[in-house]
Amino acid sequence: MLTLFHAPQSRSSRIVWLLEELGADYEIVYTNIARMDGSGAADPANPHPDRKVPALVHDGALVTESIAIMLYLTDLYPEAGLAPRAGDPLRGAYLTWLAWYAGTVEPVVTFEFAKVADNPALMYTFRGLAGVHARIAGALEKSEYILGDRFTAADLLFVSLGQWYRPGLPSGQRVDDYLARCAARPAAARAMGKDRPG
Repeated sequence: MLTLFHAPQSRSSRIVWLLEELGADYEIVYTNIARMDGSGAADPANPHPDRKVPALVHDGALVTESIAIMLYLTDLYPEAGLAPRAGDPLRGAYLTWLAWYAGTVEPVVTFEFAKVADNPALMYTFRGLAGVHARIAGALEKSEYILGDRFTAADLLFVSLGQWYRPGLPSGQRVDDYLARCAARPAAARAMGKDRPG
């Protein structure tokens, strides 16, 4: 059994979408988290060590952090085709996009949001939003999706950023169309319907 500890309109919303894309049998446990606006609070029943989301429990095994959960689930459901399998020539690029998102994109976007992105140490380590935008735009100039002509969990990850904070992705009609194309997927609509309890 897969159990997702989920807080509405948070990073765990992307995992609800992924679970729907995979056709997984799962349950959602709605949990509370501390929010940036001061609302909410840590839920002691949440198994995440930092009381954040997402947190996934599979037959007693706990997996946390979006990228780890995405890798875990796409490996668990390889037949869904949301990730290139080991040995596929696209596997390396897929893993690179996921790692780059966690290690660079999310920090850079957070620094922009917090208005500290011009700190020299941060710029040296992570570069900046212009570089992030250039890399994403370069991929989408060549194809409909990050890895080419097929939708993968990497697209779901980047689209979830654009849905939360549109300036985190490059501007322009091609990216707007990309966001709309991915958001129009039936699994995305089903996930949106499950984002909140009831």
